[in-house]
Amino acid sequence: MIENGYEKDIVVKYSEMDFDKSLKPYSLLNYFQDVASENAEEWGFGYSFITPKNLMWVLLKYRIEFDKYPVDLYNLHLKTEPRGYNRMFAYRDFELYYQKELLGRASSIWSLVDFTDMSIAQPEKALENNPHMQKHDLREDDLNFEKIQPITSVDTEKEFEVRYNDLDVNRHANNGNYIVWAFEPLDYDFKYNNKPKTIDMAFKKEAKYGERLISQVQYLDSHTTVHALKNASSQEDLCVLKCKWE
Repeated sequence: MIENGYEKDIVVKYSEMDFDKSLKPYSLLNYFQDVASENAEEWGFGYSFITPKNLMWVLLKYRIEFDKYPVDLYNLHLKTEPRGYNRMFAYRDFELYYQKELLGRASSIWSLVDFTDMSIAQPEKALENNPHMQKHDLREDDLNFEKIQPITSVDTEKEFEVRYNDLDVNRHANNGNYIVWAFEPLDYDFKYNNKPKTIDMAFKKEAKYGERLISQVQYLDSHTTVHALKNASSQEDLCVLKCKWE
């Protein structure tokens, strides 16, 4: 559990809910990204520190588990903690609360990428022994990233184009858009009657302005879906996702 991390109160806006007052998954990922960015800036390894070094933070994986999905809740509390780094990657955890009730937890994996040649930079060298970012240590209550199996049969799919409004400060599609694209082909009634219980996401490659994407879905069973976002031209996977619903 997070004890000495960075914390922020969040007032949920109506624009961040769907019609039954459930928090949109897109909004949740934006909360994670914003509080992680604020924490990194305050503790000396954020955007203003790494950009002069021609580096950017790139999100690789999420594992999100919900004890209770946020519905009709307007005042949330988010905690985050940088969990350190190993030779190639950095780790960060999140906890989402309503008052003192834990609603959900998330773990994430990140890399530092060099703008010049898109190579991965070693965090230990790039972060210059920052006291807030130490070697990664395992804990008994760490979340386990689940392997996402490839889609074997496409049950439904939709095509999208990356818009200017989808881009972030790194000129790639913001990671929150991926979950919008991934869930959009799901049946309306399925989304209405189910809420995410666990979400695993693996980001493979950036999506750029003007590119066309194909979002494919396979229903593994009545409460499990797997998703693939592909570049429509190259057929390369940009993101794969697995969600268990309840």
